[in-house]
Amino acid sequence: MPGSTFTTTLKSAATYIDVAANAHGEEKAHLALQALKRVPHAGPHLVEVGPGGGSAVCYLASQLATAQPRIDGVSLTLVEVPGVTSASLEQAMDAFNRIGSCRLLTGFAQDIGALLTEPADVISASALLHEVYSYGGGYAGLQSMIRTLPTVLKPGGMFAYRDVYAVKTASLHEPTLQTYISRSWIQFMRMFLPQYLQEGTHPYHSAADLLVLRQDSRIVAPENLAERTSVVAAAPVGIFREVQRHYLTLRDHIWRSGVLGFTPYLEGPLAGDWIDARHGHKRVHYALTDSDWLPASQRTMLLALSEQYMDHHTVDGDILDECTDIALHAFLARAEQGDGECADVWQTWVTREGRETYAYMTLDALLAAVAVHSSEAAHDQRTVLMPVRLADVTRRDRAYYNRYLRRALSNPLKDAKQLVLFSNIPVTDTGSLGDGMHCLQQWCSKSSLARVYAAINSGG
Repeated sequence: MPGSTFTTTLKSAATYIDVAANAHGEEKAHLALQALKRVPHAGPHLVEVGPGGGSAVCYLASQLATAQPRIDGVSLTLVEVPGVTSASLEQAMDAFNRIGSCRLLTGFAQDIGALLTEPADVISASALLHEVYSYGGGYAGLQSMIRTLPTVLKPGGMFAYRDVYAVKTASLHEPTLQTYISRSWIQFMRMFLPQYLQEGTHPYHSAADLLVLRQDSRIVAPENLAERTSVVAAAPVGIFREVQRHYLTLRDHIWRSGVLGFTPYLEGPLAGDWIDARHGHKRVHYALTDSDWLPASQRTMLLALSEQYMDHHTVDGDILDECTDIALHAFLARAEQGDGECADVWQTWVTREGRETYAYMTLDALLAAVAVHSSEAAHDQRTVLMPVRLADVTRRDRAYYNRYLRRALSNPLKDAKQLVLFSNIPVTDTGSLGDGMHCLQQWCSKSSLARVYAAINSGG
C-alpha cells in the first residue's frame, strides 16, 4: 500500500496467493452471494477488493450458474494491489466470464473512489480493513477507507465484509492474564513480540497497555524469556490475540514450507477428513519431504504413529499437533541462530505477515466505527453503513484450531471469522435506519449506540 512496507513480492508468491491465501471460497463469497440475491434489479455490479487467488470468484461462478431464481448479467470488478498476480485468479476469471462479465483493475483499496467509474451494488472484501490498518496508516487510514465506501456504493447497496474474529470484550485494551508452559510457544513469544511491538502498526502504546512477563515471579523482557520456565503474562487481551493468531499462521507457513520433513494437506478434499467435525478432530494427510535436519527419532516416531494411504500418510490430528510443537521448538532454535533454511523460512513469514495486526476492533467497535465514519462521507446523499437483519452478522468458528488451542494454552481465545453484511442506508430511510439500530442493539454497547445515534442525527 502507498508509503508502506506492504510486501508485494511475498504476498503475490504462487505458494502464498495461489495456495495459502486461496482457501475458504464459500465463506469469502457467502455474504456477497446473499447480497446479490437482495439486489432489486437485473445486471448487478459486484466489486471484490483483494481477490487473491480467486477462491471467492470461483465459488460465485459455480453458484450463480445454478442459482434459483437466476441472477443474470452480474458484472464483477476485481481490485488488486499493483504487482500482485495469480495464475489461479486468471482461471477463476475465465470461469466467471462464462456466466457474467469480469474485469481486473490494479490499484490500492484506499483509491477505490478513483478506480471505479460507476457505483457498485455490492462491494465484497476479506481482511481488507486489517490490511489497511497494518499497511495504510493505522486508524486514520482505516477511517478514511470507511468514509470512502458509501461514495462508491449505490444508496441501498451493500458491503460484505469478512475478517478475523476479535474477542468479545468491551475493548481489546482490556487487561488480562495468560499462562504459557509450552516451550515452542514461549520461544515464539521471545522471537515475535519484540519485533511486532517495536515495528508493527498496532494500538498498544499507552501506559495501561504495557506487556509484563514474569518467570519465577521476576519480570522478564520478551527477548530474555527462557523457554524451559513457564510464563505468566499480563497485557491487553488484544496482544494475546495477536500472539495466538500469529503462532497459528506461522505453524501453517512452516508446514507448507516442508522444512519439518513433512507437509500436511491444508487445502483441497483431503484437508476435510474429519473424525469429529463438531469438535475439530481431524485425520491429517501429509507427504514426506526431503528436509532432513530434524532428528531422525522424531521423523521415525511420527511414521510409526501414522498409516500409509495411497502415496502419502495419515495421522490423528491431535498426534500431529503434539509432534509439530516439538518440531517447532527445534525449528525456532535454529531460526533464532540464523541457521540456513529455518532462518529463511522464519524471515519470509516475518516479512510477509509478522507485523500485521489482525484484531484491531471488537465486533462492537467495528459496527460502531463503520456506522459513524460512513455517515461522514462526502457525497450528495448522506448514507450510513449498518447491518439491517440479524443474520447479517455471523461468526464461523475454526473448530480444528480451537481444539488445538484448548490443549496448548491455559485460557485460549476463540479462533473464528466474523462476517458482516452492511447496507448503505439513506438517512432519510427511517424504516431501514430503525432496522439497523435494532440490529446494532444485539452487539453494541450503549455508548456505541449513542455515538451512532449522534453521528446520524448531527448532519454529518
